[in-house]
Amino acid sequence: MRHQIEAQGTKKLRQGKELIQRSNYLRDSMGICSESAAKNYVLIVATLTSFLPPFMASSINIALPAIGAEFSMDAVLLGWIATSYLLSAAVFMVPFGKFSDIYGMKKIFILGLIIFTVSSLLAMLAPNSSTLIATRVLQGIGSAMIFGTGTAILVNVFPLRDRGKVLGINAASVYLGLSLGPFIGGFLTEFFGWRSLFLVNVVLGLVPLALALWKMQGEWAEARGERFDLTGSVIYSMMLVLTMYGFSLLPSPSGLALILAGTAALFLLVKWESRVEYPVLDVGLFRKNRVYAFSNLAALINYSATYAVTFLLSLYLQYNKGLSPDQAGSILMAQPLVMTVLSPYAGRLSDRIEPRLVASAGMAITFVAVLTLAFLQQTTSILYVIASLSILGFGLSLFTSPNTNAIMSSIDRTHYGVGSATLGTMRLVGQVTSMAVAMLVFSAFLGNEVITPESYPQLLSSIQAAFMIFAAFCLLGIFASLARGTLR
Repeated sequence: MRHQIEAQGTKKLRQGKELIQRSNYLRDSMGICSESAAKNYVLIVATLTSFLPPFMASSINIALPAIGAEFSMDAVLLGWIATSYLLSAAVFMVPFGKFSDIYGMKKIFILGLIIFTVSSLLAMLAPNSSTLIATRVLQGIGSAMIFGTGTAILVNVFPLRDRGKVLGINAASVYLGLSLGPFIGGFLTEFFGWRSLFLVNVVLGLVPLALALWKMQGEWAEARGERFDLTGSVIYSMMLVLTMYGFSLLPSPSGLALILAGTAALFLLVKWESRVEYPVLDVGLFRKNRVYAFSNLAALINYSATYAVTFLLSLYLQYNKGLSPDQAGSILMAQPLVMTVLSPYAGRLSDRIEPRLVASAGMAITFVAVLTLAFLQQTTSILYVIASLSILGFGLSLFTSPNTNAIMSSIDRTHYGVGSATLGTMRLVGQVTSMAVAMLVFSAFLGNEVITPESYPQLLSSIQAAFMIFAAFCLLGIFASLARGTLR
């Protein structure tokens, strides 16, 4: 009974602090607009910026052949246009999340928008492949600053009862960027060249930047006065670089060696962060906060199990089913479109029902969808694929927003920046893991041979095997999601 009273007292104290912080923000905003308008401007800015990075990432994939042709890039070098962005975003996300907790989320958020927009302009003007890859690294840094603070700012401004709803709207913006990217990217690349993609991102980046400078008042820095853990940030960055780069080199021995080195760096990071007064990544959150730990684990498993789905189905539809890129892209839109429509409702549902239950149901539906894809055959109908993708979109909608709600609502506001950034890192590491698993399966079934009509049966077998592995991931994710405990 005493522990329950203490827990309730702690919860009331945290809610009181949050109410004071939001009241201060709204008070500072009253000189510009009403309380409701002040919050809505924050939501608009966060939503627009959540659209940008996924739109850029999904649209640039369509333009890779055109970029490779102009700069005479081989397949490995061309792959670094995407990998350099993911790697830099993952490396800098948590350090910038902690930096924003100390020095102000608004400052880091706006600076990230500036870096992302300027790097898009530089990418558009890139004279060679090396410059283009360098600008992609800068884009990743800007994206890390945006994603490492955007969710945290929303959680600071909106009360607990509205969090699921606004996080759902924010997630819908991400999925909208993923859905529109391939089509808009393909159209722009075909008629205006690949450089027009970066020009569009410059324009899209200037709009939320202007709104943020004009309408976002106040600042959020709940860890002000703490020292920034530079040593921990370096160890953390080394761990991610070694691990993620190692995954990209699998199944080579050098890839395995880098992953082992990254694992050693992880143990070093845990040891260091347990001793330092103000850690960049509070490992105690994972040890003491069950909801936070298992929700992040569930997010990692979810992205590891689902990110490569589009990649695998793109190959299946174009090689095994003989569809054109446009036809394949139209079919693949089913998943993100369902997610765009349903995510706000799923987030709102998690405001009323325990997020653990909603997210776990979403993971279970995701498992069913991925398992159905493991039984694809040469003669499988397109309607079967669309139905599976729609079910997958439904499952991911139920999982993503409630899971984010659970993570951000389970921690004190002094950790909002790091919490938001850690979730972003789970997404990026999961994406790399998902692609690494797909590549390992391809290596086992196809080796290093170019895909030809003679190898289509082996390609189909590798796709089936990959989906079976991802279904097993989802099954594990259900238990991780259920194990998190209750938030309310």
